[in-house]
Amino acid sequence: MHFLHSDLERYAASHSAQEPPYLTELAAETGSSTELPQMLSGHVQGRFLSLLSHLVRPKLALEIGTFTGYSALCIAEGLAPNGILHTIDIFNPVAAIADRYFRKAGLTDRIRQHIAPALEVIPRIEGRFDLVFIDADKSNYTRYFDLVVDRMAPGGLIIADNVLWSGKVLEPDASHDADTRNLIAYAERVNTDPRVESVLLPLRDGLLVSRRR
Repeated sequence: MHFLHSDLERYAASHSAQEPPYLTELAAETGSSTELPQMLSGHVQGRFLSLLSHLVRPKLALEIGTFTGYSALCIAEGLAPNGILHTIDIFNPVAAIADRYFRKAGLTDRIRQHIAPALEVIPRIEGRFDLVFIDADKSNYTRYFDLVVDRMAPGGLIIADNVLWSGKVLEPDASHDADTRNLIAYAERVNTDPRVESVLLPLRDGLLVSRRR
């Protein structure tokens, strides 16, 4: 699946920071061995997540939706010394791939992988979040936001993926499926919530970045 013309994707990648070799390897393995490789963040979005993480330097980060671990590894690059990233997936048949690459990157002591419903796991994680990345079931985006927003450190970031949903958010209401309706509702919700200020970036399939005031 291409969200931009392939030539523009290559141009953007060639003018972005290089990813670590283990991420290149992980992307290739994801593409060859999984049914939905487009779920992987990819080079440019991954470098953007890494950049945001380096700017925030999170002591406590949260990812909802692990898949093969690519975005978790990008976020982990910017963790503060002794910082921890919790990554959650309700059912992840490729969890072993993620674990293998966490080990390859030498980050098993910094990344905690949970295989359970995020709505159950998040309340059990102690502390204030500095960075949250939401890339999971679209039906619960707003619930995830509600669960973390008052636990964000001032200046902390909540980043939601797929908010453009391959352009479906612009289709007439009658043709909206449940996921599209939920993503539209999420964008409207965070854009009017006084606790955060948000920018929707047309990067790949859309990233909605919200900063806790």
